Amino acid sequence: MTTSETVTVANAHPAVSRALHRRAIALMVLVTFLWSTAGVVTRHLESAAGLEVTFWRSLFAAIFVAGYLLFVRRDFLGALRASGTAGLVSGLMWCAMFSCFMLALLKTTVANTLVVLSVAPLLTAVLTWAVLRERIQGRTWLAIAVASGGIITMFAGAFEADGGRHITGMLIAFAVPIAAAINVVTLKKIGHGVDLVPAVFIGGVLSAMLMLIAMVASSSLALRASTHDIILLALLGFFQLGIPCMLMVVASRRLTAPELSLLALLEVLQGPLWAWLFAGETPTAATLAGGAVVLGALVFNEIAGGKPPAMPPDQAVSH
Repeated sequence: MTTSETVTVANAHPAVSRALHRRAIALMVLVTFLWSTAGVVTRHLESAAGLEVTFWRSLFAAIFVAGYLLFVRRDFLGALRASGTAGLVSGLMWCAMFSCFMLALLKTTVANTLVVLSVAPLLTAVLTWAVLRERIQGRTWLAIAVASGGIITMFAGAFEADGGRHITGMLIAFAVPIAAAINVVTLKKIGHGVDLVPAVFIGGVLSAMLMLIAMVASSSLALRASTHDIILLALLGFFQLGIPCMLMVVASRRLTAPELSLLALLEVLQGPLWAWLFAGETPTAATLAGGAVVLGALVFNEIAGGKPPAMPPDQAVSH
């Protein structure tokens, strides 16, 4: 059976379509789980910090995806060429997300950064309506508003808005949800019929190069990572960046753009959980309350969603 025939069968049989949709949701839960481990792992670094962490993490992510394309797909250069303009656009967006999050943390607090990142679903919904011309359901707008309010509740106590340093950091952080929204819309529109897994490799390479340039510009080119740090950063590159970003590309074929962006907020919920379990950082009442609000909004959006969206034949890419 061809890929096109498989998609036709999936769309013709609601049970199959629902199963594929549930699998995509499960993939995004796994994606956010892997993304959320960064904070706990980086706490165990001995000497690497700041730009160097992003450099190594992005480099190892690129190496992992390159290895996958070379040894599993056995067509590294062909896959890169086939991704075309869509791959370059998506790669640039991955680069912005990989890089600007760390750059923002150098200029402002984690709380400020995460509050800014919470606007990603709203930006994605607006771009989906404007670019894809898709009608956004009222329940999705409600879920976005409630989830954003939950994120703000989680980190309101640590939010700092005054001072040029924080404003600069928050402006840099704002590049992350913008890039995320553009990337999701790219996956849904330009990426129809195009395998955009190679875009993760492009993003990793560009991010590593950008960090090298930033380190040179700040006169901190010396790499201080110990062997212990390199091992941890390699694990981050492979399992916290490379694998989940590739899985997100796969999940995007069965989820709407706003749904994909909303589910990505699960990362923000899981971060404090791992810090509680493995770093002894007890979450505040506001964190727990806000997290419950976000989780409730995501569950509501999925339960009230009804029939999952059909997948166009040109949007499926066999692996």
